[in-house]
Amino acid sequence: MIVDDSQLAKTKLRRTLLKQRQLMSVNEWREKSDRICHQLQNSALFTQAKTILAYFSFRQEPDLSPLFTDNKYRWGFPRCVGQSMSWHLWNPEDSLAIGSYGISEPHPHAPVIKPEEVDLILVPSVACDRQGYRLGYGGGYYDRLLSSPEWATKPTIGIIFDFAYLPQLPVAHWDKPLNFVATENQIRV
Repeated sequence: MIVDDSQLAKTKLRRTLLKQRQLMSVNEWREKSDRICHQLQNSALFTQAKTILAYFSFRQEPDLSPLFTDNKYRWGFPRCVGQSMSWHLWNPEDSLAIGSYGISEPHPHAPVIKPEEVDLILVPSVACDRQGYRLGYGGGYYDRLLSSPEWATKPTIGIIFDFAYLPQLPVAHWDKPLNFVATENQIRV
């Protein structure tokens, strides 16, 4: 397997930023996560949506769970099976399963959400840059999702802490830019 310089740069940057995220105190993580939720709640893109795809926080990702109790929205969450991701409806009263990566997921029998039902995708990210490119975890799930025609036009917001908003990330030909980036300080185009 040939690994190019951009992949090596991404791996090193990912490791550094994940370590920085893990060094945050629980109080700092909670406070910054709450501020990101506040930024989203004040965004027209968010308030006008009906069905929103999100994620359950893992390894000190920004925690969006305070938003999930707002029942004016339909919430969808991913299930990773093999190399693909499916989206399932989830309500706070529903239980969760632990998926193959140790991440909470809706149960397999939860209703599937189709692309045409979705108004907004909140994308978990390790980092984002000023051009909207995202550094993920390296599995390619969101790259594959956002490359497929039925998902490519859906509005996306990368969710990161402000320290992970960088001038420029290494980019591969398959990377797709997000429409917006939300941090605890603002939502950027």
